[in-house]
Amino acid sequence: MKTDDLITLMAQDAPTGLRYGRALALALGVGIAVSVVLLVATVGIRHNMASVFETARVLFKIAVTFMLAVLAARLAVRIGRPGAETRGPALLLAVPALMVAAAVAAELFVLPADAWPASLVGRNALFCVFFVPVLSLAPLAGLFWALKKGAPENPTFAGATAGLAAGAIAVAVYAWHCPDDSPLFLATWYTIAIAVVTVAGALAGRRWLRW
Repeated sequence: MKTDDLITLMAQDAPTGLRYGRALALALGVGIAVSVVLLVATVGIRHNMASVFETARVLFKIAVTFMLAVLAARLAVRIGRPGAETRGPALLLAVPALMVAAAVAAELFVLPADAWPASLVGRNALFCVFFVPVLSLAPLAGLFWALKKGAPENPTFAGATAGLAAGAIAVAVYAWHCPDDSPLFLATWYTIAIAVVTVAGALAGRRWLRW
């Protein structure tokens, strides 16, 4: 039997698909809940969140990280369904990336050059790179558990996608604590933190998502 035929038969297995869908919903729900509880129980929500939430920078940070988390999670959901179309959901990830790029360009235009380094480094760069992967652990573990119930065609890519989704969820949660609102900070340190989780997911997926 050809591999494509086997994948098609697995995709048509209704009970397996149902289990996979429920597993994904459970994995995402529990993973997000654990990340939120971990944030609140450790560093907490930003102390002045109520007063700064209506500012453009904070609204942008919350909105763009939420969008990235939703789009990345949508791609992760599809990656475990053999034969599912993934090109469109993957291309949609360019939307938040372009939004951040535009915000960075606007900030560089408005701020004097001598203020760029302070905006880039912020106050919690190293903590961000450390804590985002910590917050991503529960969503990543949940997504791997759910993907094992599916049939990802490329284990490495599936693991990377799960890592991207988990990292995106983590930055969306961390954004409610992070006191650094500069798009320069967001584009640099959030991206590095998500990349760390994505690479870890790819390496783990190569081993744990084979079938």
